[in-house]
Amino acid sequence: MRTIGWGLVAGLAAIVAVLTVTFERGAGAPGALVITGGTVVTMDGKGTVIPNGAIAIEGATIAAVGTAAEIAGRYRASETIDARGQIILPGLINTHTHAPMVLYRGLADDLALMDWLTKYIFPAEKATVSPEFVRIGTRLAALEMIESGTTTFVDMYYFEDDIAEATRESGLRAILGQSVIRFPVADAPTPVDALARADAFMTKWKDDPLVTPAVAPHAPYTLDGPTLQAARALANKHGVPLLIHLAETKDEVKIVAGEQHGKSPAAYLESLGVWSGRSIAAHAVYLDDADMEILKQRGVGLAHNPESNMKLASGVAAVPQWIARGLRAGLGTDGAASNNDLDMFEAMRAAAMLHKVSSGNPQALPAREALELATRRGAEAIGMGDRLGSLEAGKQADVIAVNVDGARQTPMFDAVSHLVYVSRGSDVTTTVVAGRVLMKGGHVRTLVRDKVLGDARSMAERVRQAVAAPKGGRP
Repeated sequence: MRTIGWGLVAGLAAIVAVLTVTFERGAGAPGALVITGGTVVTMDGKGTVIPNGAIAIEGATIAAVGTAAEIAGRYRASETIDARGQIILPGLINTHTHAPMVLYRGLADDLALMDWLTKYIFPAEKATVSPEFVRIGTRLAALEMIESGTTTFVDMYYFEDDIAEATRESGLRAILGQSVIRFPVADAPTPVDALARADAFMTKWKDDPLVTPAVAPHAPYTLDGPTLQAARALANKHGVPLLIHLAETKDEVKIVAGEQHGKSPAAYLESLGVWSGRSIAAHAVYLDDADMEILKQRGVGLAHNPESNMKLASGVAAVPQWIARGLRAGLGTDGAASNNDLDMFEAMRAAAMLHKVSSGNPQALPAREALELATRRGAEAIGMGDRLGSLEAGKQADVIAVNVDGARQTPMFDAVSHLVYVSRGSDVTTTVVAGRVLMKGGHVRTLVRDKVLGDARSMAERVRQAVAAPKGGRP
């Protein structure tokens, strides 16, 4: 019996060894998606860069990252993407935007935030926002993001259920926040109605693999304390994030201080218990040391939006100090109505340069840190650092490839420098989310480009008529 037993053990061991080799080499197993031949910028904790590298993807996850020869030796490819002359990197993470607002792109420019909002955007939204509007706008935003390398975005708007449907159609990953604001809006006459809508939205989408539902109280100056607390309770009930604008302008700080006995917006929200759960706060331009300590202790993710902050003259957030203090920091475009695009490459470049010139220190935000804000740090800021933000085995296969083979990109001495200071969204050739190829060779597979653009142009004409926008060329 002992001899038979050891024989069985030996036989089983041999079978396991064969199966292990078979799995690793892919023989007889489902083929992997392999992206090969490019410079792989992993964005892992060691800053690993692999010339002539490759990545193997099985299902929705990354199976392996290595040299092109290593991956070719281990995996049988069912589909191969040739990335020679390109950089392969994690998909970019836009930590704050308002996707349907692409339909207001250029509607009102060169204004301060409060004038921009109250005199133009809020009236335009009252006249035009509908389920159809947000579906068409989200498809346009999704097309722009896929074409420019964003794979995950964090959104705050109205009719968020329709935004979720359009997002799922596109194949992108997103955290989508149903907005709550104190005055009547298109999808809710009162904050109570908006909270009820958010509750239903979160219940419906809580198990979706790509869409994470959230509640999005607009800001501490547009909601009362009990509503802000109710939003926090609702987010905690569903175990999802709370999204909010925070300390975006000096006017906001003055309003909150005047109403709340001198408290800053961050301190006011702390006093209400709003930070007692997973939270993502956009802008955070005006924070003092005490505010930053609160946000650090509470683990709040911060979304830096350099382009909209500059364009609206809101101010310069202290992002180098966020990083030095260990706050969770990410990068966003804000909505295209105030940016005026969703190109995260432009956001990286703007962030890197803004903090150099505003501080007088050319090393204030180096290229690698700017890229981290759009990848690894951004993933941590939105609470998904264990799944996203770097190319490592076991993480979600959100991957892009960026062309660096043209005149503008030649020569290339440093891949990270090129990504931040040279590359543009239009250089992206391939976009993959959860192992699904959304774009290959510059051709988007999940959306019909001509229809998306045609619908957007038709809706833009309706916006123009509704708000008497000037005619300045084709929308």
